[in-house]
Amino acid sequence: MKNILLKRKYLFLISLLVLLLDQSTKIWASQVVSEKFSITLIPLLINLHLVKNTGAAFSLFTEGTVFLSILSLSVSVGIVLWISKNRFFPLWKGLGISFLLGGCMGNGLDRLRLGYVIDFIELIPINFPIFNCADIAINVAVFCLIIDTVIINDQKQRT
Repeated sequence: MKNILLKRKYLFLISLLVLLLDQSTKIWASQVVSEKFSITLIPLLINLHLVKNTGAAFSLFTEGTVFLSILSLSVSVGIVLWISKNRFFPLWKGLGISFLLGGCMGNGLDRLRLGYVIDFIELIPINFPIFNCADIAINVAVFCLIIDTVIINDQKQRT
């Protein structure tokens, strides 16, 4: 199988698109959705419910806005430096890095600008924290990086 490489400019472009999607959906949700009431998006599956999250996933570091802001900024700067030092990235690693950067910047921007992260997507069938597009991007990033690791390990075993 041929290795597909992504140029750094595409990684930055993907990150920017993730950031724009995240911020635009949060602005929209803030204008349309209430903290008191849910709006059914897909019956029995997804509701929209606005939450101002001062912590991280699963209520970790509640009221830890300063720490989480510094963490988001540090991760974002580290990723930008990593991308800047390399001209090309393997497909899955590049996608993972791009989604991670966009997601970190999206939630980090909320923390710096608002003092909290806007979450609004609520899964109905399971008891799961309310989340946003940046959170989805970060999870997609983890999935892409796992795929990259599996591919690398498979290639090492074949040689």
